[in-house]
Amino acid sequence: MMQLIWLAVTVGAAAFGFFQARDFVRRRLTYVDAAQRPLAPVIAGVAAALIAAPVVWLLPIGAMTAVLFGLGVGAGVAAGGRANRRRLGGSTS
Repeated sequence: MMQLIWLAVTVGAAAFGFFQARDFVRRRLTYVDAAQRPLAPVIAGVAAALIAAPVVWLLPIGAMTAVLFGLGVGAGVAAGGRANRRRLGGSTS
């Protein structure tokens, strides 16, 4: 039963990271060129995983939660940048 709860926490953390990052990039970083670059999702995902690692270490949910949170944030940044490029009608590479 506890494994199911921790799985739900892990999936929830990854989903939260994805949706918050996508929304932030779409609303706040629309005209920031650095946020539209191909390397931005990698940098954001690694930073999010590193920041989440100490928090995850304190809780008994495992290191994979921090990794999946970082992947969610990276995917959210990529999705937000893609939405901005589509909305603005061009590529900023």
